[in-house]
Amino acid sequence: MTAALPLHDYALLDDDACDARIVATKAKLGNRCIILGHHYQRNEVFKHADVFGDSLKLSREAAKSAAQYIVFCGVHFMAEVADILSRPDQIAILPDMAAGCSMADMANNVKVQQCWDELASIIDVNNSVTPVTYINSAADLKAFCGRHDGIVCTSSNAEKILNWSFAKREKVLFFPDQHLGRNTGYRMGIPLAQMVTWDFNKPQGGLSAQQIRDAKIILWKGHCSVHQAFKPEQIDSFRERYPETIVISHPEACFEVCQKSDYIGSTEMILKIVREAAPNTRWLVATELNLVNRLAEECRPQGKQVHFMAPTLSMCSTMFRTDPQHLAWVLDNLVSGHVVNQVSVPHDQAMLARIALDNMLKAS
Repeated sequence: MTAALPLHDYALLDDDACDARIVATKAKLGNRCIILGHHYQRNEVFKHADVFGDSLKLSREAAKSAAQYIVFCGVHFMAEVADILSRPDQIAILPDMAAGCSMADMANNVKVQQCWDELASIIDVNNSVTPVTYINSAADLKAFCGRHDGIVCTSSNAEKILNWSFAKREKVLFFPDQHLGRNTGYRMGIPLAQMVTWDFNKPQGGLSAQQIRDAKIILWKGHCSVHQAFKPEQIDSFRERYPETIVISHPEACFEVCQKSDYIGSTEMILKIVREAAPNTRWLVATELNLVNRLAEECRPQGKQVHFMAPTLSMCSTMFRTDPQHLAWVLDNLVSGHVVNQVSVPHDQAMLARIALDNMLKAS
């Protein structure tokens, strides 16, 4: 369907005007629409969400709901997962189609297929390598994993997924985030020497044939730009001032940061651990700024001090693209009978991606 209301009209509205429109349209749509808010979303949008959480949790909640319209306040791969896991009568919508993920963009189907073919010239990939993609990836890479008897993982179940993978084959090709793979593998007892990094801009990933043969995990050279901002020296500096500090980091942070951390966990785990901690404790947190700021505000009445690790701003710029103006535009169009910014994964691709996602759900 085409939009009945032009987006440029909404760009001229201030947040208060958009808030009023969002509240009114939500009331009109009722349970026909569910708004999903990822933890990294800005507060101006996050407050309008019906469900909060990480990407997989949100998609599964939406699929169980009675809603016809799933409005995902997140980024593109998240809306794709919602579409894959939803019922045929549900429609996934992304308020701003430019809301992508820099990490997900670091691995595409062409480069991953080239990697697979180059590995096949050295080892028997079909019998020795399980492809594992982080959920922060495009649908066609999830389909690649489904096609090759692979699997999807999240930051909370990565260890279970690697155990599942090694039970099937001796090696794992892990993409697109090298840090999640390395941090998880190391906690499982895999030596760093057996986790090599595949540089997709170099022939044969910049690795020798012997390095590939000896590797337990082949890590894609990808990363999250937000979590790259965290450095081990930031922990050292903060602990010099506040020795009692407890450090908790997301596993997308680099190996050195995670090694200096007291806890490593997904967004949901970070929230759980800090919320359940004793009063009057001090925390240094390595994950996205919006989440940390909300957590700090929530925990302040308990005397907990929650600090953001990086001294400079570190928020997800692509997540930030979803604003009240885009959300109001999408909802107004739904009330008018028009669907804008639908995210629809091609059927064949969705079927293969679903195999990899189902493998994950069974394994975890």
